[in-house]
Amino acid sequence: MKKRILFVDDEQNLLDGYKRTLRNQRNVWDLDFVCNVDTALTRLENERYDVIVSDVMMPGKSGLEFLEILQGSEKTRQTPVIIVTGCNDNDLKSRALGLGAMDLLNKPVEKEDLLARLKSMIRLKSYQDKLKDQNRILEERVSERTAELKDSRFDIIWRLGKLAEFRDEDTGNHVLRVGSYCRTLAETLGKDRNFIEMIFLTSTLHDIGKVGVPDSILLKCGKLDPEEWIIMKQHSEIGAEIFNQDAKTMQSFFSWCGENSDSHNKGRHNPLHKMAASIAMSHHERWDGKGYPKGLLGSDIPLEARIVAVADVFDALSSVRPYKKAFPESKVLEIMGSERGNHFDPDVYNAFEKSFDKMRIIQAQFTDNNPESKIAQKV
Repeated sequence: MKKRILFVDDEQNLLDGYKRTLRNQRNVWDLDFVCNVDTALTRLENERYDVIVSDVMMPGKSGLEFLEILQGSEKTRQTPVIIVTGCNDNDLKSRALGLGAMDLLNKPVEKEDLLARLKSMIRLKSYQDKLKDQNRILEERVSERTAELKDSRFDIIWRLGKLAEFRDEDTGNHVLRVGSYCRTLAETLGKDRNFIEMIFLTSTLHDIGKVGVPDSILLKCGKLDPEEWIIMKQHSEIGAEIFNQDAKTMQSFFSWCGENSDSHNKGRHNPLHKMAASIAMSHHERWDGKGYPKGLLGSDIPLEARIVAVADVFDALSSVRPYKKAFPESKVLEIMGSERGNHFDPDVYNAFEKSFDKMRIIQAQFTDNNPESKIAQKV
């Protein structure tokens, strides 16, 4: 493909001189000639040039103003510009270089000098274009890899969430629904994108501590006795400990693999771990302070846990459990409405009511009776 050069000068005899000087280059270069900056800018709106050669002193917009406009546009910022001047004003030349000119030529322009400068600028532009293409390809690969890692992270977190439900077929897509409910509630509450994404992921892990609860208690049909209830409630602290415990063995493993143990140590305390631990610990706390395990009151309960509390109870009431049948929607709303300001944060419950149509859609999408949703259950 031919390289393209744009010449800008208000003196037609100089443009004609460029044409004569470069007539032997027509087989490798496309040359365009315009007599003012405005016409040049119009050309640049629709055309791509590899080099621009511009006079400084012109009626209307000057070469320096032209440089400022070129530097202000993402499209033309990287296009090499050679400034031609008949002045010996060093300050003017310094200003031109400061505004982005890549080279300077003095009038009258010698043929050999012009050819040498143009070839140099075309090589520079070719290197720039090649580097830009390589960066674009690299960015695409990084973006693809980032998306893959994000998908893998969600897949692993979802599978960990399913681990707590693996022994209980009746819970079905509980973790998928709770995660989706929590995302909807966070959006309705106006939380930022980062919070919404984190609660979507970590809320699926709210009951991971149930891996430490015996089947005889977890799957019991009927009411738990006081001793069994004490053991069941321990799942909150077990879940938090899973995310908070000191993974010394993993540090040794990373060191053995030659990895930087300090970076992995910091990674253990990232916001995702922190929110997962917070939710596991506090999603059974109540707004009135009568929950467990710590009896936290009101806003002392982390917001993410208050959100999960509403989502988790809604799904529990709406779904079959070993100890109960699913309640009809009217009964679910009656029970939950009576707990506004008692079990539930009033603001979070208001968001639940406001977004209830979306909740219905999620419930239908991930119902345990939907054949398509069974695919998601295969761990």
